[in-house]
Amino acid sequence: MKVKRALISVTNKIGLDTFAQELSGLGVQIISTGGTARFLEDSGVDVVSVSDVTGFPEIMNGRVKTLHPNIHAGLLADRDNHDHMLTLKEHGIKPIDMVVVNLYPFEDVSSRRGVSEKEVIENIDIGGPTIIRAASKNFKGVAVVTDPRRYSEIVAEMKKNDNQLSLGTLRSLATQAFHNTAHYDFVIANWFNEGMADFPPFVLLDFEKVLDLRYGENPHQRAAYYSEVNARRHLLSRVTQLHGAELSFNSLLDLNAARELLSEFTLPAAAIIKHNNPCGAAVAEDITKAYRKAHATDPISAFGSVVALNRIIDADLAETLAKKFIEVLIAPGYEAEALEILSQKPRVRLLVDEERRKAASGERDLKRVTGGVLVQDKDSGIDERENMKVVTKRHPTEHEWGDALFAWRVVKHVRSNAIVLANDLATMGIGAGQMSRIDSMNIALDKSAGDLMGAAVGSDAFFPFTDALDLAIAKGISVVVQPGGSNRDDEVIKLCDEHDVAMIFTKVRHFFH
Repeated sequence: MKVKRALISVTNKIGLDTFAQELSGLGVQIISTGGTARFLEDSGVDVVSVSDVTGFPEIMNGRVKTLHPNIHAGLLADRDNHDHMLTLKEHGIKPIDMVVVNLYPFEDVSSRRGVSEKEVIENIDIGGPTIIRAASKNFKGVAVVTDPRRYSEIVAEMKKNDNQLSLGTLRSLATQAFHNTAHYDFVIANWFNEGMADFPPFVLLDFEKVLDLRYGENPHQRAAYYSEVNARRHLLSRVTQLHGAELSFNSLLDLNAARELLSEFTLPAAAIIKHNNPCGAAVAEDITKAYRKAHATDPISAFGSVVALNRIIDADLAETLAKKFIEVLIAPGYEAEALEILSQKPRVRLLVDEERRKAASGERDLKRVTGGVLVQDKDSGIDERENMKVVTKRHPTEHEWGDALFAWRVVKHVRSNAIVLANDLATMGIGAGQMSRIDSMNIALDKSAGDLMGAAVGSDAFFPFTDALDLAIAKGISVVVQPGGSNRDDEVIKLCDEHDVAMIFTKVRHFFH
């Protein structure tokens, strides 16, 4: 398809002056509207106004300007349909071969604080989506350009092929354009939804592919990673891979778990994840000590794990890490010598995390089920000490409070039923994903290699019986943190009082299925 006439009407004018100048230089006639026309004229581009094409002025402050047969017939006429082309000739309408359109900034305006409903409504584009859809429907005869990042690619192809664009390019542009209008309507629909209920009648989701994956959880499953369109951040936003094999489906799942756990801490901290569960976590005065304490929790399970650190890795720590089999290592940065040491391991994936933006408030958590999706508030935020209640005769010491709060932050990221044993701001044993709480306690105790005298126990839900705590108390634990709320709370509290163990009720449960 050869481009002879182009209609340009955009809100985002980045790169437009150069693109339009290139088109004009190739002999393409430019048709434009309002502010875009003035911008192009100021850039030295000859422009034919839409009003000259339609024979009708722009009215209603620009609400109506391109909605006219002289525009839409020029877009929709099938170039291979003799009757269509004869109709154009009979009415003196010329075909339009390219549209360059991006839409009113509804998403940006509607997300501003204090914006009025009237201003939001005015930023619902009508003519733009209509042009895009018309051109995209007739993509074999019309190039529809909605992404400024493709300007240079299009010009290069036209220069190479006597102003012609291939069918592959035209189809690609139309695919992108239809997604553009679908996303635009999706954002508008969700804005209207927000005024109806916290969980409205319809939930619309929009994702774009970030990368293809070799396979899914197992080699016979195909897979890819998609991020939410225009999300403030996502799993790999501002993350750079410096070295190693390509990321896999399972490594991305574990990477997400590691980053979620690490986000609980601001002090130097390490999180080690295996099969989507923590097998070690610690906070310390420096990152090397934090990692060593975390790894000591369960060295066997840490084999082939994902490791997340929140401080730059130096050569000393790199020497320690290089002795371990690590699938993925993510940190804010690496000293040059550390990177050289770690790069000797051919497959370890070394990632730099430069994402500093916080998650959007009100973010939802979605879990896919057969034929549908479960939607809930994300279990985010920090449970503060002042909202908790000591229910035993003995109150925790400050040291015990520290370990209890640490265990409570970690247990939130362990699959239910979850038990975390902690001492000196490091996990000592973790029991995850069991059908009974006593089984999780037994696993956590079996995993604990160190002395549990004075350690803390964190439980994601209440203890329905005293049996699990009997086991922990026998090992010397001195403080328990749990939500409370069991019919047998009195029995559990009595048990702790009898053994001089402090117990904290958080009044918040953290099931993680």
